Amino acid sequence: MCPDILIIGPLTVHSFGLMAMLAFLVPMLILRREFRYHHIDPNLASTITVAAMIGGLTGARIYYIIEHWHRFLQKPFAFIFGCTGLVWYGGLIGGVITVAWVIQHYKMPFLKTVDLIAPLLLLGYSFGRVGCFLSGDGCYGPPSDLPWAMAFPKGIVPTNIPVHPTPVYAIIICMIFFAILWSIRHRKFISGTMFGLYLISAGIDRFIVEFWRNTPKLAFGWMSLAQMISIILVLAGLLIISSVSSHHKHKK
Repeated sequence: MCPDILIIGPLTVHSFGLMAMLAFLVPMLILRREFRYHHIDPNLASTITVAAMIGGLTGARIYYIIEHWHRFLQKPFAFIFGCTGLVWYGGLIGGVITVAWVIQHYKMPFLKTVDLIAPLLLLGYSFGRVGCFLSGDGCYGPPSDLPWAMAFPKGIVPTNIPVHPTPVYAIIICMIFFAILWSIRHRKFISGTMFGLYLISAGIDRFIVEFWRNTPKLAFGWMSLAQMISIILVLAGLLIISSVSSHHKHKK
């Protein structure tokens, strides 16, 4: 693995940091083009991306601190400013709050805007998981003797034993969903549908990958907290699609 991509004197380019940057930069460049296509000020794509980055990283860090509160009290500085310790669900919540505020503040069409953003959230998440994989940050699974099992001897959380490379699983599933949503984005869906499909996709992705992650099982002897939240995401996505569809029918 490669936690540090480039070292020049005192300057170190960390793989996780680089991928985190690309997770925001690449979707922003694509979103600018999408906004221009839909006659929305493309500069607002940059504003939304900055808001998502601030809210997402803050939310991800806060969620991680809450999960590890006792350890945080022992080393608060390391938890706040460390390179690792980001939880995706916290990032999703924080990002949604800040982006929603920007959309409302600039009086953009809310559902249309979140639909344009939706597929790119999957793309950004995939970049993030590439960062997890390259850095070996410990989000991999239990030991495995499968042909594709990998060891992470130089990872941030090292292991010399081949394990399930769960970031790779997440990347593959997420990119499949991204390809599907991206290929249908110009179809005449009711506004809000694409965002609902994103929530369903993200929930399914995490629910599946959790089966091979070393996370505590809190329900039924096999279900983790992340899987419980994944179910909520899927249900929320279905509810959004049902609600916008019902509202659209009543307007006719």
